[in-house]
Order: sequence, then C-alpha cells, then structure tokens
Amino acid sequence: MLSTHPTDVQNSGLRYLSSSSISPDQRSPNQELLPLTAKANSRDSLEIGGCDVKTLVEQFGSPLYIVDEVTLRTACRQYRDALTHYYQGESLVLYASKAWSCLAVCAIVHAEGLGVDVVSGGELYTALHSGVSTDKIYFHGNNKSNAELDLAIEVGCTIVVDNWLELNTLATLAEEREGIRIMLRLTPGIECHTHEYIRTGHLDSKFGFDPNVLEDVFALISKHPKLNCIGLHAHIGSQIFESQPHKDLAGVLVDFLSKASQYNLPIQELNVGGGLGICYTESDDPPSIDQWVKGVCEAVIAACEQQKLPLPKLMCEPGRSLIGSSCVTAYTVGSRKEIPQIRTYLAVDGGMSDNPRPITYQSEYRALVANRMSAPLTETLTIAGKHCESGDILLKEAQLPKSEPGDILVVMGTGAYNYSMASNYNRLPRPAAVLVKEGEADLIIRRETYQDLIRLDHLPVGLALAED
Repeated sequence: MLSTHPTDVQNSGLRYLSSSSISPDQRSPNQELLPLTAKANSRDSLEIGGCDVKTLVEQFGSPLYIVDEVTLRTACRQYRDALTHYYQGESLVLYASKAWSCLAVCAIVHAEGLGVDVVSGGELYTALHSGVSTDKIYFHGNNKSNAELDLAIEVGCTIVVDNWLELNTLATLAEEREGIRIMLRLTPGIECHTHEYIRTGHLDSKFGFDPNVLEDVFALISKHPKLNCIGLHAHIGSQIFESQPHKDLAGVLVDFLSKASQYNLPIQELNVGGGLGICYTESDDPPSIDQWVKGVCEAVIAACEQQKLPLPKLMCEPGRSLIGSSCVTAYTVGSRKEIPQIRTYLAVDGGMSDNPRPITYQSEYRALVANRMSAPLTETLTIAGKHCESGDILLKEAQLPKSEPGDILVVMGTGAYNYSMASNYNRLPRPAAVLVKEGEADLIIRRETYQDLIRLDHLPVGLALAED
C-alpha cells in the first residue's frame, strides 16, 4: 500500500512520493498514487521518467497526459509473471484497451507479451496497426455492427459473442467460411461493491447471456460445426477492491465449463475478466496485482479439481490496473475566485473534456503543485475546469499550497478512461500525450488544433458567407 512520509513533509506534495525501500519493479503500480519513477528533483519540481514535469509543459503545452513507460511495463510484467507462477496451465493476459486505446500503449503491452481486448472496430483497427497479432485480439461488445463483425472475421480475431442476435448472425456467416473462432460472454450473477455504471456481472446487465439460457446456447453452437467455440468469458465490474467476487466467479465459470463438455464443444479457455482497482486517494486499498492473480488462480484450480476437469487456458483482462497509475495529467493554473466563508475556486486550463470521470462517476482524485513540491499545504481549494458547465469540477476540497497563475497542477492516476473518454466539449482541442522514460519524452498523441475541430464539418454552399 501507499507509504506515508514523516510528519515534517506531510504538508507538501512530497507526501505522495513513495518512501518504500522496495524497488520500483517490486511495488504494485495499482497501489501507488504516482507513477513508480516519480520523484522530486533538485529544482523542487516533480520528475517522472527522468523528465521534469514543468519542462514537459513548456515543451508540449497543457493540459498534458504524461505516461510513464516503466510503470506500464511493470504492471504488464507483474500480471504475466504472477499467472505463470501461480497457474500450472497455459495463460494469457489481455489488455482491456477501452481504458486507453492508442498505437503506443497497444504496442507496449504487445511487446510485453500481452494480448488486447477490443470493443469496437476502431479499437480493433488500432490494435492491428500497433502490431498485435490477431490470435491475441478478442473482440467484445453487446451490439457489434455487421461491418465490425466482417472486419473481425476477415482478420481472424476471436469474437466474444454477447447475445442471441450476434450468435445467430455468426452462425449464418460461418456457413460461408472455413470457420469463425468465438468465445461466449456470460452473466454470472455476481455483484460487487462499485459504481452502478461499472458493475457488469450482476443479472440486471446489458452484457452477456443469462445462465438460464446457457444450455440452449450450447445446443445451438453444437449444431454449427463451423462456429469454433473456444472459451467462456465473464466480467463482474471495475474498480473492485474485494477479492471474493473474483474467486466466486472462477467457480461459476468452471461450472459452466462442465456443462459445455456435455455438448462436446472445444472449449479450452476461461476468461475471468478484469476489474482490479487502483489508488485514486490515500484511503483506497486495493489488493496488489500479485494477490489478485494468486486468488483467481487458486480458485480456478480448486474448482477444476472439484469438477475433475483439466485446467483450461486461463485469461484475464486488466485495463485500469495496467494503465491507470502509469499516467498523470498536468494543467496550468489560471483564474481564482474566493467566496468568503464558502469556497475558493482555482481554475485550470482543462477539465471535463480531458477527464469526464468526476462529473460522470463522482470520482475522486488527488493533486499537487508540480513546480513547488516542498511548499506547505496552506489552502483548501476546489479545482474547477474551464468549461461552460457548473459541474465541471475536477477536485473538491483539495489540500494545496498557495497557488498562482502559471503554476503546474498535476492530477494523479489519470491513465484510465481519461483520454479514452475525452471530448471536444465547448470545442476544446483534446490534449497531447507524451511517453517518458530515462529522461526522454516521446510524443504519442499530438495536440489537436482548431483546424482538427472543423476538419469533418461541411458547410453547404447555400450557407457560405459572401465576402465583403
């Protein structure tokens, strides 16, 4: 868990830096508020990946997503190595790319031996162009279009079938082809304590086949030999700190696997989904990656022994716990509004268009002033975005030093569902993103321009303004 600092530095941004003697590659990234390489340098500035954050903003502008390559690769390796250590059968980690889909991130996880989970034609296209092999791409979604299914079939990735319409469509398409590789998504009926909108394992969910129709599904597939059903999948939610729901899920999936064997289906893979949470605040206490994987592996092994089944290929789909803690967002401080005895607002140059999670999920974050790491915390501030929306608030009651226009405010843990859910609300260009490592910064997403904002607009001839 996040280590705290001695009392003499509790009143500064230094309190968020780990004081643990454990080497960075042994710390679980999802239990850290800042990337593993974060430190305060001799200029009293936050440094990530050997790069001064203030200098990065001067070079690339703000808001700016800063991705630490070491933290991302460490999380990938911890998942991969833990599965190898605790599970005697074959295994594969898939990156849930909906957390952040771009060429660079997909290329890194691919280089670490992971596959990629995609949920749209666009994510599939991105994974393909980043070099991910099709046998390691799994295509999810509850309402895939015919064009998306055609693309998935053409490239040969595994299609995770979500419902009857999709299953029947694929059964028809399979007759015209050599075969289609599919996996079934099931609703296991397991609930966990997380936000209502990111809880997907309970029965009242738009995702997956209900357990009561499972044998009908198996029966239909058994009549279509060109539908190559290789596995079962379930996902119970996101930002989960509890271990028991995932252990329960293992037993449910193995029970489903036992029923599938009665229909002579070639099911060899079990995908337990993802959902492991990360630290957004000091009070968050998620299991480590190693602890989570260990619990899942032991539960699957025990369930298979009870059912007298051989161990299937075990898969999981972390997203947030891979990329979330690897990234911070740097903003430039702007205007200030003091309302005596009520609140003080401090505005930054971004907000809900680059991080919609606070206004969508009431998500909490932590922040620090990156260019004055040792400055004492003297103010309680509400950090407001610049959008024309009263609810555009990034942080409430943030403890910060006395801040001035031009200061660099860093919000932590913004790798998951920030860029991927970013918008052009109020026609703000989306931010740039840089990848940092060993003092080098590489642009992985360029900052949008005003020209980008109107690139797809079309002005009918009759509406064109006449020149003066």
